[in-house]
Amino acid sequence: MTTPMINILLLGGSSEATALARVLADRGWPATFSYAGRVKALAPQPLPTRVGGFGGVDGLVRYLRDHQITHLIDATHPFAGQISTHAVRAAEQAGVPLLAFTRPPWTPEAGDHWQTVPDMAAAVAALSGPPERIMLALGRLQLPLFAAQPQHHYLLRFVEEPTELLPVPDYSLIIDRGPFTEESDRALLEQYRIDRVVSKNAGGEGARAKLTAARQLGLPVLMIDRPQVPPRAEVHSVEAVLDWLAHESERSPEAERGV
Repeated sequence: MTTPMINILLLGGSSEATALARVLADRGWPATFSYAGRVKALAPQPLPTRVGGFGGVDGLVRYLRDHQITHLIDATHPFAGQISTHAVRAAEQAGVPLLAFTRPPWTPEAGDHWQTVPDMAAAVAALSGPPERIMLALGRLQLPLFAAQPQHHYLLRFVEEPTELLPVPDYSLIIDRGPFTEESDRALLEQYRIDRVVSKNAGGEGARAKLTAARQLGLPVLMIDRPQVPPRAEVHSVEAVLDWLAHESERSPEAERGV
């Protein structure tokens, strides 16, 4: 029996996706890395790369079939709920096994003062009240929602310089890319006299520093839960992904026929 052919589509956009891409490339496994393309300065990958959307579920199904994809791995950002939902639906329709490779969510520790909300709309509503100085650690895509609470001064930290006018009237802007340290984020919170931190529950280590700094300073954190996606297999390590690939390859029709 020969080893069955593998052709992987890796939906990227996270540090986990980049780590997995290196391992797949080192092993010589055929794979394509897919970026959504929302950020201009995309990190180079050691795999063939495509950039842009697929055109919804139907477009992703066509891509899986046209490119004879055998394994679909969703390693997008935990808040990329739309593409993750599309991946589940498309994998079902195309008959391609799907695995989500993601980070465990953060959980509060002793000394944390978290208020947890289910989504962005609830986060905006939770900021009604008197003016505060708020670190809005969400990126730029959700920023227009917070224009509904213009009374606050917002500390914003973006990966890239914005090309459009920002929708909040009172803000400070920092252009920087993580990972960040506890010391630098504590200094940042102190420098800008922050009263509250607003954060997505992205998980991982690269963005945890602001939470540790908030704990040290006794600051409240408004934590936004991850979007709901349909049920799917999910792992949290490269080794678990490799185990899944090996297991699914053994179960493939080609392997069963000895092709």
